Amino acid sequence: MALKTYKEILADIDTFLFDVDGVFTDNRVLLYPGLDPVRTFHSRDAYAVQHAVKEGVRIVVITGGRSAGVAEAFGRLGVTEFHHSVPDKSAKLDELIAATGLDPTRAAYMGDDVPDLRVMARVALPCCPADAAEEVKAISRFVSGKPGGMGCVRDLLEQALKLQGKWMNDNAHTW
Repeated sequence: MALKTYKEILADIDTFLFDVDGVFTDNRVLLYPGLDPVRTFHSRDAYAVQHAVKEGVRIVVITGGRSAGVAEAFGRLGVTEFHHSVPDKSAKLDELIAATGLDPTRAAYMGDDVPDLRVMARVALPCCPADAAEEVKAISRFVSGKPGGMGCVRDLLEQALKLQGKWMNDNAHTW
């Protein structure tokens, strides 16, 4: 039996899990004494996330980092499942499966570096930005043409929402 294409898998995905640094950001962090590290997000990634949330798509963020600003930003986008300071993302996936019934066979995960590998290997659609680590690219079924922090999240979500008939609808025209 032939393997499904990533688009065939994407059509059935109902949960998107994301790392933060290197996916929503370009991996650069501004460090100022006494302040949380400063990161920037691409506004089109943010738009796609809030639209997906409005369409009932489950968005889960799992990051090893901790930043009040990042948590607040995801909250403004409607993301209610934000997990920070996570040392083992695969163990966090186990917790989510047990506590919330998350189904890895209907989930995608976008990561960019070695700490993402184990959880990526467990979901239906492992994904990464164009500039991900080579080990991550090697196991990804979808490699965005966009680098981290430059629209890779939008690339993935827009394709999924189009396949599921949830992209250009009445909800698309508002934040």
